[in-house]
Amino acid sequence: MTFWPTKEHWSVEVPVRTEHYICPSLEKDGFVALTPYAGVIPKEEWESLVYFDWKSGGDTNFAPLASADGELECRGFWDKGKPDKDAIWTSNADKAPTMKQYVDSIGANFGRVRIIKLEPATHEEALKSFHRDDNNRLNPADEGWVLRTWIELTDDPDSYMLLMDMDEDRLPIAGTERRIPLPQYSRFVVDTQRLWHVVVHRGNASRYALITCVESTPDLERWIQTQVPALV
Repeated sequence: MTFWPTKEHWSVEVPVRTEHYICPSLEKDGFVALTPYAGVIPKEEWESLVYFDWKSGGDTNFAPLASADGELECRGFWDKGKPDKDAIWTSNADKAPTMKQYVDSIGANFGRVRIIKLEPATHEEALKSFHRDDNNRLNPADEGWVLRTWIELTDDPDSYMLLMDMDEDRLPIAGTERRIPLPQYSRFVVDTQRLWHVVVHRGNASRYALITCVESTPDLERWIQTQVPALV
């Protein structure tokens, strides 16, 4: 039988947004696709990093570029008594100048910045890791809602980010399924605390991506508007 989350799933306990500000472009669907990254990110920038065996959304390892206090670790910022903002660059960031410059160029307050290394999985295998993120623990209600943005580093066009909205019980709604394909340098912003999500990686080698937690602000919204595909 295919796995499906129930009310006992830990994600059901993750709060939903209240009065936090969120970028208007995320209000409707909970995600927005951006234009592909226009530059080149040398693979040495992610292959040379220090990774940790940290499980999230499948068989994963993470290399932290920015953490709560600049230490090389993957723990949530709440363990240090702070929301997922005001991150400090780690020693890994010195090995990844292109990605560090990119995150700085967004112009938003950022929290966790990490490279994910994900191993291949079928749709059914990946679905067992379906979840919502707890991005806003300790986040003051009068500040911006924390979102996540991605750049795909490896070329995996047959893989996809699986997204679903939630019902009144905070469980996924199958009829809202969206699939975002993951070719190299594809980019998107997702409210991963609202949307159930997981990546179905259908390749035959590890998939790598840059994931950045960013705070919703008018400045972030203006940046998003400069990064979305032009209307034809």
